[in-house]
Amino acid sequence: MITKEVISPPGAPNETFVINLGPQHPATHGVLRVKIVMDGEYVVRAEPICGYIHRMQEKMGENRTYAQFLPNTSRIDYLSAMTYTHGFVGAVERAAKLQVPPRAEYIRVITSEMNRISSHLVWWGAFLLDLGGFTPLLYAFDDREKILDLLEAITGSRLTYSYYRIGGLYNDVDDDFIKGTREFIAQMRPRLKMYRSLVTDNIILRKRLIEIGPISKEMCRKYGATGPVIRGSGIPYDVRKVEPYSAYPEFDFLVPTCEEGDSMARYLVRMEEMVQSLRIIEQALDKLPSGPVMAEKVPRVLKLPAGDYCYAVEAARGRFAVRIVSDNKEIPYRVKLRTPSLSNLSLFEEASAGMLLPDALALMGSLDLVIPDIDR
Repeated sequence: MITKEVISPPGAPNETFVINLGPQHPATHGVLRVKIVMDGEYVVRAEPICGYIHRMQEKMGENRTYAQFLPNTSRIDYLSAMTYTHGFVGAVERAAKLQVPPRAEYIRVITSEMNRISSHLVWWGAFLLDLGGFTPLLYAFDDREKILDLLEAITGSRLTYSYYRIGGLYNDVDDDFIKGTREFIAQMRPRLKMYRSLVTDNIILRKRLIEIGPISKEMCRKYGATGPVIRGSGIPYDVRKVEPYSAYPEFDFLVPTCEEGDSMARYLVRMEEMVQSLRIIEQALDKLPSGPVMAEKVPRVLKLPAGDYCYAVEAARGRFAVRIVSDNKEIPYRVKLRTPSLSNLSLFEEASAGMLLPDALALMGSLDLVIPDIDR
């Protein structure tokens, strides 16, 4: 990686200048502002400035019943909406001691993993667009459309899903969904191989990403990074394995890691995660149990027992945890949402120091940020 010593010698003139990346720059993928102090083409300091799209999600959670707040969760990380809803209903179900039917848990896993693939496809296409390649975006959205068509058929939505319910699901899947999902798996596996030959093995991409933006294990721990960011630095932390939830213990899958810690490592982790998601979905379809998709006797008005409850899931960008403090009322006393994008963004200032500006943008793209997930 090309870096520059950014500390000027004593007596040297100060030739730094400040530029604003955002808050509407395409490379920020949302309303994020990064105040960058530059020395020529090198980054001296990159300070993320958040809050331009802050929506007070946690405060809204403390002014609504549990059922009323449920649709909000899919608006936090709109690309990983299924998993975020899963985290919230899981916290409420844990507190209320609700037993979710096995079929519902399997369908939750199937839909969450399909949502993970669609999220990674958006990241893949947009990331390569940031690096100057337009064609991959068209392939990514072509494959993503197939997932959205399948999920729309059972949820009625294509982005901000509110499919999960406290105690189960809104409705069951049908034979058309199962058949279509199997067809998608058969189509997607060859496509991922084509992505490797078209993009991953392309010398231009490799020159732009290899040894660019290295993030050490210590830096990941320092800032609380999770998801593909920490796994790209060689730490096999995945909530589905270390804090098993739902039906994930029933499935055989790997946690992809890379030791290099550079932008290419994070790229490769996400590409392999799509392979593993297809593997999980296929196993879940093969073992899908029969039965109901809603728990029995779920109260229409929930009053959780007084206490402090937490539930974590592995979203597309890392660990999403929901903490609920209840005082035995219809509305929670406190709702705390631990989202991965804020922690992953926090390391950008330290990791980007001394980098060329185009390389810093490649580093930012490899973090896969969703701004409403930061400004929640």
